[in-house]
Amino acid sequence: MPHVDGHDVGAVSAAIAAGKTETSRPTLICCKTIIGKGAPAKAGTAETHGAALGVHEVAATRVALGWPYAPFVVPQPIYDAWNAKARGARLERAWSESFAAYARAHPALAAEFERRMSGRLPDDFAATAQRLIDAQAQKRETVATRKASQQAIEAFANVLPEMLGGAADLTGSVFTNWSGSVAVTATAAGNYINYGVREFAMAAIATGIALHGGFIPYAGTFLTFSDYMRNAIRMAALMKARSILVFTHDSIGLGEDGPTHQSIEHAASLRLIPHLDVWRPCDTVETAVAWCAALARCDGPSALLFTRQNVAFAKRDPSAQANIARGGYVLADFATTGTRALVIATGSEVPLALGARERLAGEGIAVRVVSMPCTQRFDREDAAYRRDVLPAGVPRLAVEAGATDGWRKYVGAIDDPHAGVVGIDRYGESAPAAALFPFFGFTVDHVAAAVRRIVGGESRGQ
Repeated sequence: MPHVDGHDVGAVSAAIAAGKTETSRPTLICCKTIIGKGAPAKAGTAETHGAALGVHEVAATRVALGWPYAPFVVPQPIYDAWNAKARGARLERAWSESFAAYARAHPALAAEFERRMSGRLPDDFAATAQRLIDAQAQKRETVATRKASQQAIEAFANVLPEMLGGAADLTGSVFTNWSGSVAVTATAAGNYINYGVREFAMAAIATGIALHGGFIPYAGTFLTFSDYMRNAIRMAALMKARSILVFTHDSIGLGEDGPTHQSIEHAASLRLIPHLDVWRPCDTVETAVAWCAALARCDGPSALLFTRQNVAFAKRDPSAQANIARGGYVLADFATTGTRALVIATGSEVPLALGARERLAGEGIAVRVVSMPCTQRFDREDAAYRRDVLPAGVPRLAVEAGATDGWRKYVGAIDDPHAGVVGIDRYGESAPAAALFPFFGFTVDHVAAAVRRIVGGESRGQ
């Protein structure tokens, strides 16, 4: 761990060169600097951190540093020393000539390299995706969506060699591995990175891989640990990096691991990050669509939120299946007659909405169930489609095992008697999921009762 004068360009350069010779371990270079160096009255003080020095201090600093040049003037010797255009052009020509020779000798491999570096998916990707979606629809499996996610990874990794997986020491729980996973090591190539318990580093590394190009990184951990990753996720969104973050154990369904690990505010918090697509699918089909969307998205990251507990398959017609990719769609429509109500749900709460719809039909209340696995995708749809899915003037209820505030933009204000949210705005408890969901009101009976209230305008909802 060398210590160098951070103001000495030669010393810093020499330390970096020495660090490159160390191949068995990282090198940490400590550069000792003085904040505001050269400013006679303000060097070494916090005043130089976030405020302008001022005209007089700038003038004094120029004198102290022996800098006679006008503002924004770069002296020619310095410009020439840093101007790498000619060298860069030579290197680029040499690389282009080398690659052209390689392409003549290996046209298929060269084309594959160019495809991957450009970020394009194979021409048959859409057909591959549709086959998976259709197969999942035909199987109608009731499984945890984390398992459905692993099935999607298996299908896509077989045809996308650029997928580079990994997990933060939780592979056996988050199911980010597949039958062809090979661990990356110091001495061997592979397609799966064992990050260790390093959630922030994992997200940051995935972003770097995405920015490099040629790979589509995906990395997994528990949803509650997204707290550790937020800075890196935010930077991925800011830089529009094509990374995929797999988050499992997405609610109080985590059960016995206790309230510290039970995600309450995390889905809502991730949805607040600009340019991040957050998917919370309800079954195997929506999970396949979520993975398709994440892989096809070239201009930003995606977060995929999955359950630990099994979730029932949701039957849907071909039109509804085609609309999943739009982020929100009509899963089950109003009956032809009766008082109308609309229930929006995501993930493991979709079966509750469907159950309440069936129960209320016998009472003359016609319920439309809207599954909204990705609010960002839905919000990007045109206004006509959004109005068609969420018609005005119909009492609305949202159901999700998480913080409630974010759903008010879709159902209405808290003082609207025809709007409600069945959610959870407190931390969970230590108990099996089968006990926690009824305890916190995530039951068909409770959802049905909430619908009755908003239809009757009797309260502000849950």
